[in-house]
Formats: sequence, C-alpha cells, structure tokens
Amino acid sequence: MQRVGLIGYPVAHSLSPAFQQAAFDALRLPVRYELWPTPPEALAARIAALRHPTFLGANITVPHKVAALSYVDVASARAQRAGAVNTIVRQEDGRLFGENTDVPGFLASLYEVGIEPADVRVAVLGAGGAARGVLVALAEAGCRSVVVANRTLARAQALTSELGGQAVPLDERLADVLMSTDLLVNATSVGWDGASAPLDLALLAALPTHATVYDLTYRDTPLLQAARSRGLRAIDGLGMLVHQGAASFRLWTGQEPPLAVMWAAAKAARDARGQQ
Repeated sequence: MQRVGLIGYPVAHSLSPAFQQAAFDALRLPVRYELWPTPPEALAARIAALRHPTFLGANITVPHKVAALSYVDVASARAQRAGAVNTIVRQEDGRLFGENTDVPGFLASLYEVGIEPADVRVAVLGAGGAARGVLVALAEAGCRSVVVANRTLARAQALTSELGGQAVPLDERLADVLMSTDLLVNATSVGWDGASAPLDLALLAALPTHATVYDLTYRDTPLLQAARSRGLRAIDGLGMLVHQGAASFRLWTGQEPPLAVMWAAAKAARDARGQQ
C-alpha cells in the first residue's frame, strides 16, 4: 500500500481525501490518501520523508505552498512563475518534483463551464498567492485583459508589474472597471466564513448582465448569493479543487483520473458538511 497525503495546517476541513480516495479505489490502485497536519516548524521534515518509496507524493495547502517550493529538488516552470507548489511527486530516484496544479485546475474549471479565458475581460480581487496563481493561469491561456483590485494598491501593482495586467484600488472606483468585466474572480479568502464579502456588494450592479462571478472558495458565499440575486452566473471553487486534484492524480499515477467519480465524491463530501 502506497501513501499520499495533504500537507497543511490545518487540514481537517479538506475535501481532498474524499475525492482522491474515491479515484484511487475506482481504478483499484493500492494507495491511501491521508491528512498530514503540519505546523511550519515540521514542514521540512515532513517533505523530506516523502523520499521514502512508500510515498507517491503529496498535496500542499495553506500555509505551506510558497515554502514548499524551496524543499523540492526541482520545480516546474509553472510552479516557479506561480511562486508556489501544491503538488509534490516522488520520482523513481527519490528526488522530489514540485508542480502547481492550481493553475491548470483553475483553467479547466473555466473551460468546463464554457468560458474561454482568451476571450474575456477579467477582474481579480486580491493580490496574494491565490491571485498570483490566477494571473499565471490567465497568462498561460492568452487572456489579454486583466485587472487586479486590492485594498493595498501597492501589492496589486507589484503583482501586475511582474505578471501583467492593470492594478486598481479595491473601493468604489472599481465600478468603472466592472462595467466592462466579463469574469470577476474573488481570489481572497473573504467569504469563507459565510458572512463577509470581499467588496461592497452594491458594486455588482456595475457588471454586465452576461458576466460570471467566480469565488475560489468552495462554498456558497455572500458574493455568489448576491451575484445570483442579480441574475449573474455564479461559480464556486469546487471545480477548481476537483480539477487541480485530478491533475495531481495524473502526476502521481500516470493514469487518467476518473473525473466523474471525483466530482461525485467531492459534492457528496461537501453536502455532508453543509458547505453548500
């Protein structure tokens, strides 16, 4: 029995074990997906342990995605651009390869609902690690119009100067941007509590009626509820979670992941926890 797991702190809330184990079981692979709560001071030892042949690798989640980049032997160009690793693969020689599957996971979740990133004008809320991953993804897909809005404008400016796009403050002035936005992405953690919103929800009135509001958190947030109430398409982050997990599965096993199985297990696990 080989092992793979999720390294983060905390990790008990994660849906990854539910859909990853379902995928391994569906293909009858002798692999167990585990949760490995790891405080920062234990991260180096936890990742080093992955060199043992028992392990296929790991997923990395907050707060360790950036730090994990420095503990792998080699990282993909994509992971280096994103400045973060969320998947580690143990290679046959025991070396550790780092990849960022959040990037293709985000894009796959867009394609799945018929959004072609190269054809839309995007506004991204936030300028942290998640926003960085979104910008890397959009650049890979050839998106030519990206605006990053953040309460601390300097952080947005630093991000766009490196990865492209326009930086604006996250306040009422965002309305002018939203008037020509096709896809609004919340890349902040605001809203996970089910009560807060990353911007003044009245600003959603500025969006065109065809616009899509995408919240990277995989629950029904006030932002998504407000978007639906205005007749806008609203998408949560469960699709990105499943697709990034599918990309990890492919790297660990060399096999095509059973997406339908993973989707069904992820939805069932979320529903069981009342997160939708």
